Parts: sequence; C-alpha cells; structure tokens
Amino acid sequence: MIQEKTSLVKVDGKNYLIPFILVTSLFFLWGFAHSLLDVLNKHFQDILGITKAKSGWIQAALYGGYFLIGIPAGLFMKRFGYRKGIITGLLLYVLGAYMFLPATYVQTFEFTLLCLFVIACGLTFLETAANPYTTVLGPHKSAAQRINLSQSFNGLGWMIGPTVGGFLILGNTTGDGGNKFSSMALPYMIVGSFVLLVAFLFIMTKLPEIKEEEAHHEPGAIAKPFWKQRHFQFAVIAQFFYVAAQTGINSFFINYVTETMPDISPEKAAYLLSLGFLFFWFGRVSGSVVMKWIKPNRMIAVYALVNVITMVVVVANLGWISLIALFVTYFCMSIMFPTIFALGIKGLGDQTKQASSYLVMAIVGGAICPVFMGMLADKVNMQIGFVVPMACFIIIFFFGYRGYKVRGPKPATI
Repeated sequence: MIQEKTSLVKVDGKNYLIPFILVTSLFFLWGFAHSLLDVLNKHFQDILGITKAKSGWIQAALYGGYFLIGIPAGLFMKRFGYRKGIITGLLLYVLGAYMFLPATYVQTFEFTLLCLFVIACGLTFLETAANPYTTVLGPHKSAAQRINLSQSFNGLGWMIGPTVGGFLILGNTTGDGGNKFSSMALPYMIVGSFVLLVAFLFIMTKLPEIKEEEAHHEPGAIAKPFWKQRHFQFAVIAQFFYVAAQTGINSFFINYVTETMPDISPEKAAYLLSLGFLFFWFGRVSGSVVMKWIKPNRMIAVYALVNVITMVVVVANLGWISLIALFVTYFCMSIMFPTIFALGIKGLGDQTKQASSYLVMAIVGGAICPVFMGMLADKVNMQIGFVVPMACFIIIFFFGYRGYKVRGPKPATI
C-alpha cells in the first residue's frame, strides 16, 4: 500500500493538489463577501438612520438564504455532483453582486437585502460543495487539517473585505450626486467580475468527482442514517451557535469600537476589523499545522473556553484591553467552523453530501444573533450585547469536550 506522504495524496496514490487549489479559491470568495456585510451594517445605520436591531437584517438576509437553500443545494449536489454545484453557486454569486448596480437606482434597503439573499443562494451551493470536497481530497485522517488549510484562505478574504469596504463604502457616505447607495456598487461589481472569471475556470477544468462510498471504505464508517447520529446532531447545534457568535461579533465590532472609544472613526474601526481578521487568518493557518499533534476536538474546547473569558473582558469595557480581547477572540474563532464541519461529517460515507447541506443550513444562526445583539445594544448598551456570543462559546466548548464523539453501530469490515 502506498504511504500517505502528504495530506493531498490518497492511499491509492492519486494526487489531488490542482483540484484542491481550485476549490480553496472559493473559500476566499465567500470570506470576502461575508466581511463586506460588516461594513454595510454600519453604513446603513449612518445613511438611513436605522437602529442597530434593524441593521441586523442585513445579516439575516444573507444567512437566512443559507437556511432556505441548504437542503435544495444538498439534493442538487447528490444528483449532479460537486463540480456542477460549484459552478451553479458561482453564477448565483455573480448575479447577486451585479444586482448592486440597479440597487443604486432603486435606492431602498429592501432591494439591497434581495441582492444579499441572491448572493447567499450562491454561497450556500459553494459551501455545501467545497467544505466536504476538501475533506475527501486526501486521506480521511487528515480531513480536519485539510479543511482548516482551505479555510485559512477564507480568513484572508475576511481580512481584505473590511479594508476595501472601509475605503470604498464608509469613506464615501454621500455618494455621487447625493446618491447614498452608489458607493456600494463598485466593490460588488469588482468582486462579481472576479467570481465570473473563477466560474469560467471551473467550467473549463475537469475536476475528479469523488464518491464518498470510495473515500470512506475504512473501519469506523457509520451504518445508521446521519440524522440519527449524536455527533452529527451536536455538530449542527455547535455550528449554529458558532456562526451566531462570529456573525454577531463581526456585525457590531465597528459599533463597539466607535462607541467605547469615541476618538476612533468608523473608517478607522473598519481597518481595525481587518486587523482582527488578520488574527483570524493566522489562527487558521497555525491551526492547520498544530492539528498534526493536537486533536481537533481538544483545540475547539480550549479555544471556546478562552473565548468565554475574552467576552467577559469585552463586556467589562476596559478600553484597549477589551479591544485586544476581541483580537484574541478572532484568533480562537478561526478553527471552529471547519473543524466542527469535519467532525460532524466524520464517517458518514455516501450520506456526506446531504449531511453537509444540514451543516450549511446551521449557518442560519448568523441571521439571528445580530438581531438580538442589536436589541440589547439599543435598550442597554453595545458592550452588554456581547453576552450573546459568550453563551454561544459555552455550547461550542461542550461540543469539543464530549459532543464530537462518534457513537452507534458500525458495519462489518469487508
């Protein structure tokens, strides 16, 4: 038998480096799309005079799309495969991005939410395909390490988005000829054109359509339906609360900084958010390396516990100390999404595509948390809103501590 020399070489000797690189590019694209939302959140508060709670509907429009399209995307993938699912997702992404041009003429909050919902439909296809695809492009034992490596490019997209948004959107609140919506069109037209180019590359490239039945023919595969597996059920719950925590923190980072440190402008706060995503990116890169020696579930448990502590410091409003605590939070959040995903689909065999769609649907947590945080901020203050992600990290800790364990009967090994 051929040795597993790298995390991208299968036990049958096939090398999946090129497909892995192409799929990894998708992670950057949706990271960039998500991080622009955190700039739009503050932008709409300023130009429309809406409350923090109402601005939370920006996140709800995007993450609600994940919930509605998750199962259809999984069924599509099961019938037509990963490659067609990825291309479909990219084209929907392009459509939603280009819709921001007519949005500058319509000039309503609701039409902008529609644009974000269409982008969400595309992102749902991409995440339903790309996340499990990276786990099968190499040895099963290194799946968590491999998805964390891909997700590090997601962190890179998160890091660049606020910088671009801060410069092109927050730096231009009046718009052309008094059109306050015009500043949103340019960044989305640029990213839409880039995504269109990536879609063309996927159309022209032949990707291996790996069947999970082949990828998981090893001891430990599970015979019971995936929705009856406790580790999968807990993974869906953990993913829901992780995305809720991350989205809430991202959405109100700029608000928190500008309200607790009045000398910092919204534009400068957006650059600080980019610095937070730099910590996030570094956490994913280092996490994919450290997982060679430390079990993924242990890393999640420790990182979640650290984040409970950092949220206490943030709520305490200690100035720059609280801001540093936020940066530590970003570092520790970095590995959570991909690792929960990899642990959740572990051993599910040919049920992986459908199971993945449920884990993607769990992203709907991001639609709920910002609204609750905004309500707390409007009624009390911004820092007290961070008790919501604090509670989320407690639940994630228990997943890493015990909930990840695969239980249930196993099929006989042939």
